[in-house]
Amino acid sequence: MPRSVNTVASRARRKRVMKLAKGYFGRRSNVWTVAKNAVEKGLTYAYRDRKAKKRDFRKLWIQRINAGARLHGMSYSQFMGNVKNANIELNRKVLADLAMNHPEAFKAVVKKVSK
Repeated sequence: MPRSVNTVASRARRKRVMKLAKGYFGRRSNVWTVAKNAVEKGLTYAYRDRKAKKRDFRKLWIQRINAGARLHGMSYSQFMGNVKNANIELNRKVLADLAMNHPEAFKAVVKKVSK
């Protein structure tokens, strides 16, 4: 009995990986073994950085809120503590947006929590 190899599935798998490698530099885009390694590495980075993105944005929001709060004579930790005590249900993303793009609204929040 002749050996059976599922060429259709193998070709489809290679085709899928090569499609993901489209746009890579040099042999990474057209040599199967190199492209497969590059795509696997890229997918690993993509998975990792989806988690890191959340951390990075939170850090950015904290910096923006801190800068906005310090303009009004308050540190970040004092401001956030007062926000929690005043039962203001605004998250860091919204507060950072207010601090950056709507300083008057942020000033109103600071005024409300400093009482």
